Amino acid sequence: MPRMSRKLILIAVLLAVLLFAGAAFYAYRTYLGGRNALVWRFLGSPAENAALMSPAGHQCPGAPFQLPTSGYIGYLWHDRFKLFNLHQGLDIFGGEEAGLTPIYAPYDGFLTRAADWKSTIVLRVPSDPLQPQRQIWLYMTHLADAEGESLIVPAFPPGSAEVAVKRGDLLGYQGNFSGDPSRPVGVHLHFSIVLDDGSGKISNELKIENTLDPSPYFGMQLDARQAAAGKPSCIEK
Repeated sequence: MPRMSRKLILIAVLLAVLLFAGAAFYAYRTYLGGRNALVWRFLGSPAENAALMSPAGHQCPGAPFQLPTSGYIGYLWHDRFKLFNLHQGLDIFGGEEAGLTPIYAPYDGFLTRAADWKSTIVLRVPSDPLQPQRQIWLYMTHLADAEGESLIVPAFPPGSAEVAVKRGDLLGYQGNFSGDPSRPVGVHLHFSIVLDDGSGKISNELKIENTLDPSPYFGMQLDARQAAAGKPSCIEK
C-alpha cells in the first residue's frame, strides 16, 4: 500500500475517533450528566432529595413573580435535550403522584383555556412588570394525568377566556399528560414566559426565540447557560 494511502487512512481513523469521542461527550453532557442526573436522582427518591425542592409561593426579594408550584426546578430555560432542541422554560418536579401538587398563579393576569385544552392554560399579563410597555403570556402545561383527565380546577373549564386571576390563586395540579397514555412524562409543571405576537395573541411557545429568560422574573439564575447544577436560589444583590 502506498505511503500516502496509509497516511490518509490513519487521518480518517483519527478523525473518526475524535468524532466518536465528541459525540459521546455531548451525549453524556446532554442526557446523563449535570441536571439530568439530578432530575433522575430526585425522581427516584424525592424524600431523600427534598433539599433540592423549592416551595410554592416563594418570592425572591425584588422579584415580581412567585414560584407557581412546589418541587425541584430540574430543567431550566435554554437547557438542551437534543442537538437542535432548546428548552423554552422551566420544568418543576413535585415528587408526588399526578393530581397532588398544587399549582398557583405566579402573578396577576387573565386566564384562557381553549375548548380542546386538557392540560394547558395561559395567563395574559397586559403589562410586563419588567418592561411595562409590552404584554407577555405565562404558559403552563401538563395539568392532566396520563389518560388525559384534566387536573385544572373546575373554576376554569374548557372554553374559559380572559378570567381574572390574582397571584396565589389555585389553578390546578401537576400531572404527567404527554398526549400518549402509553408514554406519560414525569409528573411536573412546565412553565414558560412567552412574548406577545404583536396582535394581542400568544406567540408560538415551541420556539425559544419567542420566550423570555425567567431569571429576572423570579430573581434566580434560571438560564441553563449560566446556572450551576443543583437547587436554584435567590440572586444576591
